[in-house]
Parts: sequence; C-alpha cells; structure tokens
Amino acid sequence: MKKGTLWRLCLIIITVVVSIVFFLPNTPLFQYMPEFWKKNMPNKGLVLGLDLQGGLHIVFEVEGDKAVDIAVERMVSTMKASLEKKKLSADVKKEGRTIVVSPNKPEIKKEIDKDYPILAPKEQGDRIVYTIVDKEAQRIKDTSTEQVLEIIRNRIDQFGVAEPTIHRQGENEIVVQLPGVKDPKRAVDVIGKTALLEFKIVDDESPLAAELPVIISLGEEAALLSKFQGKLNENQEILFQRVVNKETGVVTKRPYLMKKETLLTGDLLSEARVSIDQRFNEPYVSLTFNTEGARIFEEITGKNVKKRLAIILDGNVYSAPVIQEKIGGGNAQITGHFTLEEAKDLAIVLRAGSLPAPVKILQNVTVGPSLGRDSIEAGKLAGVIATILVVVFMIFYYKMSGVIADFALLLNILLLLGAMASLNATLTLPGIAGIILAIGMAVDSNVLMFERMREEVRAGKSPRAAIEGGYKKAFWTIFDSHVTTLITAAVLFQFGTGPIKGFAVTLSLGVAINLFTALIGTKTVFDLIHIKWEMKRLSI
Repeated sequence: MKKGTLWRLCLIIITVVVSIVFFLPNTPLFQYMPEFWKKNMPNKGLVLGLDLQGGLHIVFEVEGDKAVDIAVERMVSTMKASLEKKKLSADVKKEGRTIVVSPNKPEIKKEIDKDYPILAPKEQGDRIVYTIVDKEAQRIKDTSTEQVLEIIRNRIDQFGVAEPTIHRQGENEIVVQLPGVKDPKRAVDVIGKTALLEFKIVDDESPLAAELPVIISLGEEAALLSKFQGKLNENQEILFQRVVNKETGVVTKRPYLMKKETLLTGDLLSEARVSIDQRFNEPYVSLTFNTEGARIFEEITGKNVKKRLAIILDGNVYSAPVIQEKIGGGNAQITGHFTLEEAKDLAIVLRAGSLPAPVKILQNVTVGPSLGRDSIEAGKLAGVIATILVVVFMIFYYKMSGVIADFALLLNILLLLGAMASLNATLTLPGIAGIILAIGMAVDSNVLMFERMREEVRAGKSPRAAIEGGYKKAFWTIFDSHVTTLITAAVLFQFGTGPIKGFAVTLSLGVAINLFTALIGTKTVFDLIHIKWEMKRLSI
C-alpha cells in the first residue's frame, strides 16, 4: 500500500471514530456507557433549538427615556458632591429632566460648565437650569440598550440555559430565545428584573415618620401615598418593605420615610453571593463592594452612626438596619426571609449588574415541544427519503462508482453530525434543511469527477489514469464552487439571526466536510480497490 493511501485511510478512520464519540450523547447507546465516560465527555452533543424542543421567546423593550432620567439623577448626586468638595455652597435638585442650581453665581456656573459639557445652561434669575443636550440623550438611550443586551446575556449565562439566542431588534428592542426552559416565570423574573440596588437613609428624625403606621395590608400602599402626598417635601419619599408572617404566611407592608438622595448604588459591587445565617438558618445575599464602593460605604456609615440605612432593590426596601459604627472593608448583606432559590436569583441579577433602564415585556411566548417533535420526525423522514433517492440514483447512473459515491455520502452525514455535536451546535429547523441540502451537495462533487472520468475512459485511458485525470481536472471546479458557497454561508452567519445562523453553520460544515469526503474519501476507496483487484475496467 502506498504511503499516501495509508495516511488517507488512517485520517478517515480517526475522523469517523472521533465523530462517533462526539455524537454518542445524542444516541440511546450513551446511557449504557460507563459513568466515568459520561462524566468526562467534553460536551453533551447536539442541542435542539427553540423550534424543536420548545422553550421561551421574549421580546423586551428598553425604556430609554427612563435611562436618561436615571443619568440626570446621578448627575445631581455627583454635582452636589463635586461642589461640596470645592467648598461652593449651592442647592442642586432635579426638576423633570432638568437640573436646577441656585444661586446663580459665576464661580458655580464655571465649575459646572467645565465638568458637565453635555449640559446646556439657561439662566433664570437667581438660578441656572441645565438641560441634557439631545445628542447626549440619544447616546444614553443607545448605550443603555447595548448594556441591557450584555447584562441579559450575563444573567442567562449564570442562569444556565444551553445555547440561548439573544439579539437586538430595531432601536430599543431585545429578542431572547431560551430553548428547553422548564420554569418560564422564574426565567422571566431573573432576566427582566431591573436590579437597581440603592442605599438611602431612613428619615426617622422627621415628624412625619411618627405619623406613618407600622404595618399596612397589601393594596393599601396607594391610599397611604395619597394621604401623605401634600406633606412630603421635595427631598422625601415613602417606600415599602414586604413582611411575611412565618407562622400564618400573611403578607403585609411596612412603610418607611426615606431621604430621596441615593448615597450608593449597586454599580460599585464586585461580588454578590448567597450565604446562610447560622442563627436562623436562613439564606441571605452577601455583598462586597469594589475599592471605590468600599470607600463610599465607609464614609456613609461613618457620617450616619445610629441612623437606619435602607437597602433598596427596584424601589422595594429589603432591610433597614441601624448603623452602629463606621463599617470598613466594603461588606454588606441583604436579608429578607428568602428561600434559597430566591437568594440565588437575587445574587445572579446583582452579580450580572443592574439594568441601566427598566425593560418592558412586549411579547412573552412559551413554545410547546409538540411542534418540535413533529418537526423532528418530519425532518428525519425528509432526510431518509432524500438519502435513499440519492443513493439509488447514484448506483443506477454510475454503477460501482455510484456505490463509492454513496459511501462518501454516508461518511459526509456521519462527520457532519459529529462536527455539529463537537461544537455543541444548536439544531434548528433551518439547520435540518441545511443537512438535507448537504446530502445533495455531498454527491455533487462526485458527479463532476465521474463525468471527467467518463471523458478519460472514452479517450481510451486506463482505469487508473482515468481516475487520476478525473480528480485532477475536476479539483479546481469543485474547490471554487465550495469556496463561493462558504462565503455565502459566512455572510448568512454574520448578518443572520437565530435560525438563519443555524442554517449557515450546517451549510458551512457540510461544504467543508464534502471537500474532505469527495477528494480524500472516494479517492482512498478507488486506490484500495485498485491495489486489491487491479481494475481492468472502470465501472462508471
């Protein structure tokens, strides 16, 4: 046996074995494999897409205007701190989407104009009204959508969904597809939670605090807010804590009078993890701030000893402990009688980061797996019928050479499935279509070579010379056609979404593997037959 034929044969055997190993998790045989084999498998084979196994399809709308409002609120806080640091006395407050600064003094205006070029000033008597410029407002909206996209992706990765599809749609919409999700409600809660973590001081020193009831029933929040609406000043607000009676399970609300100013937010978090309270055996979320956050937290606790510091998530109070002393190290905790699952979900959203803007669900569809099973069966049937028709045609038209082409076809399908399994690729309906298309393409190259071989035979050449001439003359035609198809597939993958990408992946793999099976697989079989039987006539 020639050296070239030997290495090609070894390469085919190795690729077949590797493909079978990677595809095993998708076969019934995998359950009979030893446990150590199952645990050490590098992947779990092919993953079925949303259209095949069911799951969740959600369309979120990012409320960009709220992102601008939040940005203005943060500017107010940083502006106050900056002016205080420079020992400039000024009243800074937010009115709508504007920042009002008084008094109107040249030195104050100069500092603000220098630090905030994105704000357009307008002098109104003894005060200056700053408005965020349109270009910056649009940038904040665009950036918030991109940030929401990345944060949702991080949350889903930590939530543990295999092969999710996440992409931006239009100006401010995000499409999320989660195949195989068993608990849609929990998934939506984790993904869509704003997770805006804030630390504020409880205003116990105000006379209004004594007028608030200790506990109210669910549904009475609006009435209470209406009652105190005219009594609150511009720097106060009322927030609520959810309280569950352990013995009866009754849920009530505890109102708190807060100072509106946010002293610290969750964007300075470096870690959020679940811990267990040894005294009550209850889970809580332990927080660790980064260097800047730890410094601010130490300042807050140092300035507000004996006051209550409320920990607020998405406008809901989780706890409001009394600050006993200055706390260094940047560690805090959120308690709230969580279940272990609730604490884990809260840690996920805090660790992944708070959304820069609230999101609204425009579409929430749970796709049932029944459609997927029907589609899989229909896809299998179409694949089997296509394979049988191609196999029969090749044998009928090209005789023994057709049998060799059919071997390449089966080898192509096996290697394609193995390659997709090794990449943990998601199999979708368009992906099945791509596989069926690859079946047709698998013999297309052989057809080109066989026709060249026929021409060589008609020219009176020997079987060996006809085979060599057929491969040599058809090579560049086959190569060029496959390269152009790969370019098309690459464009589809780059600019397509979900199902289109699935089609592009199977098409690309099918084309690449087809080159291997056509130029190496069939050539090796012809060489082995010639070595074994010394062909006198080419059956083509």
